[in-house]
Amino acid sequence: MLGMSVLAMGLNHTTAAVDLRGKFAFALDQLAPALKTLHSKVSGEAALLSTCNRTELYCAAPALTGQGLHLRKHAVEWLANVGQVSPDELMRHTYVLEGQAAARHAFRVASGLDSMVLGESQILGQMKLAVREADAAGTLGTTLHQLFQRSFAVAKEVRTSTEIGDHSISMAAASVRLAGQVFEDLSKTRVLFVGAGEMIELCATHFAARTPKAMAVANRTLERGEKLASHLGAEAIRLADLPHRLHEFDIVVSCTASTLPIIGLGAVERAIKARKRRPIFMVDLAVPRDIEPEVADLPDAYLYTVDDLSAVVQTASQRRQAAVAQAEVIIETGVQGFVHWLDQRSTVPLIQALQSQADVWRHAELQRARKHLARGDDVEAVLEALSRGLTQKMLHGAMAELHSVDPQHRPHIAQTVSRLFLRGEVTADRPRPVLGSTDPDDDGRGGRS
Repeated sequence: MLGMSVLAMGLNHTTAAVDLRGKFAFALDQLAPALKTLHSKVSGEAALLSTCNRTELYCAAPALTGQGLHLRKHAVEWLANVGQVSPDELMRHTYVLEGQAAARHAFRVASGLDSMVLGESQILGQMKLAVREADAAGTLGTTLHQLFQRSFAVAKEVRTSTEIGDHSISMAAASVRLAGQVFEDLSKTRVLFVGAGEMIELCATHFAARTPKAMAVANRTLERGEKLASHLGAEAIRLADLPHRLHEFDIVVSCTASTLPIIGLGAVERAIKARKRRPIFMVDLAVPRDIEPEVADLPDAYLYTVDDLSAVVQTASQRRQAAVAQAEVIIETGVQGFVHWLDQRSTVPLIQALQSQADVWRHAELQRARKHLARGDDVEAVLEALSRGLTQKMLHGAMAELHSVDPQHRPHIAQTVSRLFLRGEVTADRPRPVLGSTDPDDDGRGGRS
């Protein structure tokens, strides 16, 4: 009879800076092989969530003695190896949660309560993608499947029952707001979007609402860039042409899956020189970075990363704080439901064993009864013997335990047996009968075993 150990481990925007998070970021095509190595390392279920703001491992394994420490140790070693840092260095920026705390964290993440932008909905889609990838890789077992499905249900209830997302400022809106502080009139600016993913599309939509003078999309895959550019009424350019055309743009928003910066210090220096010191506003929403961090030191260059935007997107209105309180209640109810399910799962092997044993006893008594009936024995006598044989088999273990247990433990065993066999049989005018036979020589097994 084994339960399951559940672990959530990771680092996010509150525990690690963007450059450190970049060392642990996984591109979509890296998830499957990473999951398989993680699965073999922890000897259990595994899922991996990787976004610009967090990298998290979710693991589950049978709750053997010491399994919690095993999960923690091997998960830490695996992730430290991914980022090429020491386990001690990793742990200074990492949270490790187990059991109920792990479930609560997953539910808060899905509901947007652990996001840089409180209440944002993008994380839910990212978690669903993580689950699909784990399922496809064969590393998503029953326990993690249940954890995530319940987290999605809780997130849906939070979004429909509270105002948690009504007052949040998205990264895209924050980018537009900051750009407006550099350029008084955004309708006179030229905007370049580097990448063509969901975040860039969202940013482009926000900037397009301010009707800039011109917009362009640069993407590694020209076809995908052209598709977004066509939707925006923008120009599509090749990523290879970016260094030569950077000076044309007042605003640059970048978010790609590149593992190395694609806009270097030298390219920005040349662009500023060609712009004759006119300012250039740059937003790097990628993890790892798309724009070399040294660009921030250049005069006339205004560079913001996802971490820099956090101060802009955080607001603390009373209405939203009330929504957070409501969301926490919904989450806690979901956590208790998952914990209850997990506890019940630990008894499944015992229940199956009991049912199997009862079937063996039932089959044996039926076989004996059929033989007596075939011999022509009295039907009533055969039925009486069958019922007596079954009850004696059912009670044998309890009776034997009561007779053999140490006297100091007998009251506890007696209470347990009473709850199991005499439930609902005691009333005010009908006291609880004494367990066990009054015959000191009767061991409770009856005439047959």
